[in-house]
Amino acid sequence: MHTASEKHSGASWITTWNPEDETFWRQTGRKVARRNLFWSILAENFGFSIWLLWSVVAPRLNKVGFHYSTEQLFSLVAVPGLIGSLMRFPYTFAVPRFGGRNWTIVSALLLLIPTTSLALLVRNPETPYWLMALAAATAGLGGGNFASSMANISFFFPDREKGFALGLNAAGGNIGVSTVQLLIPLLMTVPILSAAGGKSLHLENAGLFWLPLVLIAAIGAARYMNNLTSARSSFRDQLAVTRHKHTWIMAWLYIGTFGSFIGYSAAFPLLLKTQFPQVTMNLAFLGALVGSVSRPLGGKLADRIGGTRVTLWNFVLMGVFTVGVIYFLHLHSFPGFLAMFLLLFVTTGVGNGSTFRMIPVIFRRQHLMAAAGQGPEAEIRALAVARRESAAVIGITSAIGACGGYLIPRSFGASIHATGGVELALRAFLAFYLTCVGLTWWFYARKAASTAKTVTNLAGAQVSI
Repeated sequence: MHTASEKHSGASWITTWNPEDETFWRQTGRKVARRNLFWSILAENFGFSIWLLWSVVAPRLNKVGFHYSTEQLFSLVAVPGLIGSLMRFPYTFAVPRFGGRNWTIVSALLLLIPTTSLALLVRNPETPYWLMALAAATAGLGGGNFASSMANISFFFPDREKGFALGLNAAGGNIGVSTVQLLIPLLMTVPILSAAGGKSLHLENAGLFWLPLVLIAAIGAARYMNNLTSARSSFRDQLAVTRHKHTWIMAWLYIGTFGSFIGYSAAFPLLLKTQFPQVTMNLAFLGALVGSVSRPLGGKLADRIGGTRVTLWNFVLMGVFTVGVIYFLHLHSFPGFLAMFLLLFVTTGVGNGSTFRMIPVIFRRQHLMAAAGQGPEAEIRALAVARRESAAVIGITSAIGACGGYLIPRSFGASIHATGGVELALRAFLAFYLTCVGLTWWFYARKAASTAKTVTNLAGAQVSI
């Protein structure tokens, strides 16, 4: 069958979906997949923006009457990262349980909690720190959106286009970080709820701005997105991927790529403020911007030359650029520091795309090898299982990787508290990147690696790991 069976009911389920069939893809699949991708990107973009709201709010709290220490401010920036990483586990499992469209609606509406609480609490400088930290924690709901969005979109596209599609989906979400860091500081100068009253900053705008956009995302998902019956699986089936060693290896590597991206993005505004207070221009958004737009490049390169090769050399460059950041920090050279950090952001984006490209190919190969010699039907079943497991692994690795959103800001804050600077934290990050180089080489790049570098799909085309 070459057309999608779609029930236009309240659930909007598609019962027949085979993107690997080129005729189906050309006649029906591509259009439906791209429509779902568009609304997925939009909802995920808003989720990312709200997840990182505190990266621009926290550095300005003391300017409007709050009295928090530097370490407390870094903690407010970090706690959404921790909660976001934890939320990604249930969000991943929600897609096969409730459907991608249905969960996109729910996850979008949940964003009303952090936006409303932020708008209310920042107006009162007497708000206790614990309550402010609780409000910051709810922003982690936005971090969960990525896992469900990526897991959902991975089902819609064929393997030959999955790297680029996942890269676009992720980049569309990631760029929300740069959007919030560029746009929200400008909006904070405009009174919305009341007359200016002598105030120059209106931090409540950081929450109010997103309320109508969240509703647009929820309504759009309800009208234009779909659920796939082929994505349905039990909680037990999804947990089965935790027995695979490659799940945990890829999770470790993803801490190095996405964990670095989200952690650096969250910490960058406060990092610039503490290390280079003489710089008054708002340049923090540049890091998340270059990291976001480079993510599809990583997916595209991985589609062409293999995710392993791209990932390996990308981690090498991450180490090199971290050394560059430390060097220019010693010189107290802001231009050099900024240039090295922006290059480091680029590598986080490229690595995000290449590592996620590796996951579907690794699991596809494992299941095709198990089904070898059992006929075409066995191979089709193997591909279906591989797609479900890949989606689960993508969600799990994204959850673990997102812990960098907590660890990196907390590391910077602890480093400043202990030594007065951030070099200690940067040296720890450098050591971590070296472990990523070693793992990528040992398990995937060397000739004797346990996973082959290419797999052959049913059409006879080879896909590089």
